Amino acid sequence: MVTTTTMTDSEHPAGLLNRLRAAAQDYPTEFKWLGGIVAVFLLVFFMPVGAARFDNAILEGLALLNWYAREHVMLCLVPAFFIAGAIAVFISQDAVMKYLGPAAHKAAAYGVASVSGSILAVCSCTVLPLFGGIYRRGAGLGPAIAFLYSGPAINVLAIVLTAKILGVELGVARAMGAVSFSLVIGLLMYWIYRREEQTRATSQKGFVTGADQGRPLGDTAAFFALQIAILVFANWAPTRAEDSAVWHAIFAWKWPLTALTGVGLAGLLVWRWRWCWRPLAATAAVVAVLAVLVPHHPELAFSAGLIGLALAAASQPGDGEEWLSQTWGFAKLIMPLLLGGVLLAGFLLGRPGHEGIIPSEWVGAAVGGNSLAANFLSALVGAFMYFATLTEVPIVQGLIGAGMGKGPALALLLAGPALSLPNMLVIRGILGTQKTVVYCSLVVVMATLTGMVFGMFYP
Repeated sequence: MVTTTTMTDSEHPAGLLNRLRAAAQDYPTEFKWLGGIVAVFLLVFFMPVGAARFDNAILEGLALLNWYAREHVMLCLVPAFFIAGAIAVFISQDAVMKYLGPAAHKAAAYGVASVSGSILAVCSCTVLPLFGGIYRRGAGLGPAIAFLYSGPAINVLAIVLTAKILGVELGVARAMGAVSFSLVIGLLMYWIYRREEQTRATSQKGFVTGADQGRPLGDTAAFFALQIAILVFANWAPTRAEDSAVWHAIFAWKWPLTALTGVGLAGLLVWRWRWCWRPLAATAAVVAVLAVLVPHHPELAFSAGLIGLALAAASQPGDGEEWLSQTWGFAKLIMPLLLGGVLLAGFLLGRPGHEGIIPSEWVGAAVGGNSLAANFLSALVGAFMYFATLTEVPIVQGLIGAGMGKGPALALLLAGPALSLPNMLVIRGILGTQKTVVYCSLVVVMATLTGMVFGMFYP
């Protein structure tokens, strides 16, 4: 007897496929989790632990992260977070809209944004909280992008150092390129997203804010000037023999000057803004004690001052609490992405003078001469690598000594300080993936073309 078996719909291959499709539609989150778990497992399973280059790259990533935490978080980023939070609270949206908003006069908006770097000696990461502050406050995309690029790129100190060490022609080309880049890239970003910006400008019409609480303009200007002075003095670069006497004097007195501006800020908050004096007085006492007991580690006293300022703001109902809340909001948004990006940048490219997973000779061999590939690679590697303020000059000096052409050197100087992998990750969190890719691509392409043109005249 022959028995025939009829295959049900659920057992048929097509039916099974339909069931799988239905499950995928019903449980998309679970499938994403499954894919992520499998990807992480495979990554860990095939990780080449024990290979010298891989182990060294891991150490380089951790070393760069450690250095960044020691040298930049408390001295650069935290003061920048306070400034960004203050922009969100103490500068009226009307003022931002008037000078930098989507409907602002274009010449004034781009003019102000494009030269902002001349007063801010910040790196590509320190500028991020400031950029986020003005953009969220209503600045147009074009002016905000011009500010984002110009902040770290148009650094007067770095440009002077470039002219001194790498030659006047590179210093002048870097200055002209940085200013023109900020204007052109800002205008291109506005043109590409002009419809979105027009909609954004329409939605912001009629917005009225009382954030300035009727304070005199001079008090608000002094408030921001003192904070910027603290940021600049605390990060004043070490001097060299050929630096001017003024530079030497400021470096020798950088911490007393920082303390003096901190006292000025506290005085402004107490006598003009009527903040409670007790938390600020206690902070000043703690800072003074630490400065006397551990004079060789002034960053401890500086950190205590920042903590005291945060506690003073928390104890001040209204604007103080809001200032601290906005500052914390920027820190939560930026810090995780930034530190993760620094770790990844160190793993891939290493620290200056050290190698990551990518051999440095590959980079050095590829950026000689003035070819399109050399300029593009120089701009691309510079865009992903992290440069602290002023460190790009000795790095480029070493690369030129190893055979790098002057065109690729300029391409790196125009793309490197303004971008970095951590910088890109944070910008994506503020603008989204598409705008971030467009902005970074514009920087790399313009740096490549500018480097090629410069290299034709200065081979």
